[in-house]
Amino acid sequence: MQHKIAVIGLGYVGLPLAHAFSEKYKVVGFDIAQWRIDELRNGHDRTLELSDEQVKEAIANGMEFTNQLDDIADCNTYIVTVPTPIDEHKRPDLMPLLKASESIGKVLKKGDIVIYESTVYPGATEEDCVPILEKVSGLKFNEDFFCGYSPERINPGDKEHTVTKILKVTSGSTPETGKIVDDLYASVIMAGTHLAPSIKVAEAAKVIENSQRDINIAFVNELAIIFNKLGIDTEAVLEAAGTKWNFLPFRPGLVGGHCIGVDPYYLTHKAQEVGYNPEIILAGRRLNDNMGIYVANQVIKLMIKKGQKIEGAKVLVLGITFKENCPDIRNSRVIDVIRELEEFGTKVDVYDPWADPKEVEREYGLSLLSEDELELDKYGAIVLAVAHNEFRSLAISSDDSQVIFDIKAILDQNSVDGRL
Repeated sequence: MQHKIAVIGLGYVGLPLAHAFSEKYKVVGFDIAQWRIDELRNGHDRTLELSDEQVKEAIANGMEFTNQLDDIADCNTYIVTVPTPIDEHKRPDLMPLLKASESIGKVLKKGDIVIYESTVYPGATEEDCVPILEKVSGLKFNEDFFCGYSPERINPGDKEHTVTKILKVTSGSTPETGKIVDDLYASVIMAGTHLAPSIKVAEAAKVIENSQRDINIAFVNELAIIFNKLGIDTEAVLEAAGTKWNFLPFRPGLVGGHCIGVDPYYLTHKAQEVGYNPEIILAGRRLNDNMGIYVANQVIKLMIKKGQKIEGAKVLVLGITFKENCPDIRNSRVIDVIRELEEFGTKVDVYDPWADPKEVEREYGLSLLSEDELELDKYGAIVLAVAHNEFRSLAISSDDSQVIFDIKAILDQNSVDGRL
């Protein structure tokens, strides 16, 4: 099969994947956002997953960017990399995925393959997406067109474990399709591939990867709460325990982002749908979802101990992205710290050299400080929320009046009042 590939969704997952495929195949990148298409055509990626040079390299390889369905009508391999978020009730929101399937259905032809990469619960590809493809296209699944599932494993901001260097799980709706999908990815993924026996297995493998991490982080978050009550430094405990060869090196913190803080809800949704209440997974989620409130309360207690008046006190939060050295603000749980501090009556400023101020304003209604506006000594408390490299060299240290709380434990223990 001579692949002409359309990548649907050009965010943190889709764009690096499209770039990788563009080195060997004809690729068209499709996104519904005109501003995103314009930006990429001009050779820039605001997510910073690709450098400007890499975007221009993809264009030089013949890759096109479009938001017009007609431009992907002659493709025969469609790869869907749209977001799969949760709604305000923490239920899976498949709307972007279903809309993408509807769009592909309008151009789907006999012999085409549709590969999904978006994280879903087991069964979503064949039970939710395929019926839309059939209805819109008028074609029959596994006779006229075929599907695959290859879960994304992008780690935003990680320049070492890039898309081609992470082993890829693949699958197909028929054994023959599975082989075609596996061969396609194997041709660009240097780390190799693993062909799963079915689409449902591949879907399940993806959703448990991040559920496992979520539960492990919840465990160390609970340890941090316990050790704080016992007056023991959590980081020192973890360092000591880490001297054993099989101790897992997880660290406490806020759990957000597009994967770890979201994916477990896809699995628990499906489990409840079939009549099982997943106690451990949901307990881990509840604990992690409440860590921002816990941090804010710890900060307030420390401020009170130093004799500060809480109403109207100024607090600086360093970092709003969901992880370090990355501009991704999706599902950042730093906002929980900020909102809880505001509930106490404090006035919170936020500084983050990585985040896009317009995106932060649109997503969270916050105005970021500029570097010129940053005055560390005018705050009653400083909360280091994200371990950006820029924050490691800041001259901050607790004194008799100012509270320093280091969520990420990157500062010297003797220079802070509290940390997880």
